[in-house]
Amino acid sequence: MSGQQRPFADRREAGRRLAGRLAGQADEDVVVLGLPRGGVPVAAEVADRLGAALDVLVVRKLGLPGRPELAMGAVAAVGDAVETVRNPVVIEHAHVGEDTFEEVRRREVAELQRRAAAFRRESAAVPVRGRAVVVADDGLATGSTMRAAVAALRGQRPRRVTVAVPVGSRSAVEQLSREVDEVVCLWTPEPFSAVGQAYLDFAPTGDDEVRNALSAANRRTRATGRNPG
Repeated sequence: MSGQQRPFADRREAGRRLAGRLAGQADEDVVVLGLPRGGVPVAAEVADRLGAALDVLVVRKLGLPGRPELAMGAVAAVGDAVETVRNPVVIEHAHVGEDTFEEVRRREVAELQRRAAAFRRESAAVPVRGRAVVVADDGLATGSTMRAAVAALRGQRPRRVTVAVPVGSRSAVEQLSREVDEVVCLWTPEPFSAVGQAYLDFAPTGDDEVRNALSAANRRTRATGRNPG
């Protein structure tokens, strides 16, 4: 983590600078996963620099009925599999029954699969079992989404998990450092107010930008003769 003070121009510049810190992983069998939507432009730059396969890791929060902002779990699409993560403290405190949990889970899994299919289109999911995985986002605020993504990813048994972000709150970085093999974060501003404070251009990332990044990475891996799977 550095004491950088200059904001990134945009997510792509942030991804290029992040890739420089990850260059040592270029010789490994690496998969780079971006959290959509904003994490994908960052991940695309990292994958390009490392010559790695690129995919999305779509995460959906399982909101508590009546209080959807409170997560009782999450589901994530990792490769061709869907992994479920539970928050037992919330479930027990709110007295959530298994039928209620499953109803919410089914609804969110359907939306998760719809989004994953819409992002990938012609691109096949990239397997992660036994491989070194870099999970990238445009930043960490509370870190809750990334933590759910990582917990789900563990179910696919990757060899190593690195979380890579251009910017993050110190508390989120410290928490994730206890849950993955490595966290690479370029900037932990003090005080931290929001991820957007680190960018001059923090415009929303559209679905087309995600699809285009995945298609470009797929063409690159084919052109270089590398098998993403």
